[in-house]
Amino acid sequence: MPQRRRPKRGSQGYGPRKRAKSQRPRLDSWPEIEGTPKIQGFAGYKAGMTHAFVVDKRAKSTTSGMEVQTPVTVLEVPPMKIAAVRLYENSTVGLKTAGEVWANDLDPLLEKKMRVPKEHTPETFARYDGIDIEDVRVLAYTQPKLLTGVSKKVPELMELRIGGGTIEERLAYAKGILGTEVTITDFTPEGSFVDVVAVTKGKGFQGAVKRWGIKLLSHRNSKHRRLYGNLGPKRPGYVRGTVPMAGQVGYHQRTEFNKRIIKVGDEGAEINPKGGFLNYGEVRNTYILVSGSVPGPTKRIIRLRDAHRAPKKVDAGAPEITYVSTESKQGA
Repeated sequence: MPQRRRPKRGSQGYGPRKRAKSQRPRLDSWPEIEGTPKIQGFAGYKAGMTHAFVVDKRAKSTTSGMEVQTPVTVLEVPPMKIAAVRLYENSTVGLKTAGEVWANDLDPLLEKKMRVPKEHTPETFARYDGIDIEDVRVLAYTQPKLLTGVSKKVPELMELRIGGGTIEERLAYAKGILGTEVTITDFTPEGSFVDVVAVTKGKGFQGAVKRWGIKLLSHRNSKHRRLYGNLGPKRPGYVRGTVPMAGQVGYHQRTEFNKRIIKVGDEGAEINPKGGFLNYGEVRNTYILVSGSVPGPTKRIIRLRDAHRAPKKVDAGAPEITYVSTESKQGA
């Protein structure tokens, strides 16, 4: 009979496990979508977690038609402002920036983040008429000054892709939203699936047992019970990267696929717990409830993207929520 053993703790598929370069996640790919042009991403701030009762609409589920309790994460998603339109063209090494057109009357706090280019006029787009545009994206920034739970008020600037329709339709859509505010409903409706990208909680420098889940050495080892057994073979004459050793734990960028948005709300008072969310306070802007957990601590910026691997057989409507807990999270 084979010996029982516990599963390995943590994923072995990420390496090297070093700190993320920035607390603002970076997206390297966007899915192709059909339909009218729209922005394919958004950003918000994590407020905390609670639980809700949702009617199970899965036809083959044992709880079909019944109320089931599910944990939800509350993200505060105030409107984002479009600062610029960025055009891409093809090159021998892939997409290359063809040019940018910036909006007027940008947030003065944005200059603390970067050197804002000079103002442009709508006629600036004419200089790119002869270029074969391959992709259209926009530069958008958050407005943390609208939040009460986030002390950092400097905006976060990020790139969002415009998807759907033809290139001409995407460019016309980008021109229309330049310098304006976009909301979470411009990105996705209730009940849709999105990919959540965030930087996880940082746990600092930890040993090999916590970092890789290796077992403790025998009690007869009088020096180090939580150390690795050995550093590998004599040849080659270096320590391979597969050897579990101590190092950084947490503060890594991670992507969670197919997280469902079960509610989009405008009134934060309806989901604020008594005493506010721990280490955050009260939600006062537009918010969304995401099914399950989301990487990172409270107050951290969370990026959303159209689902790369969206499930095909799923109810397309918005989930029916019967109750959202507003009990205090402060403890006894």
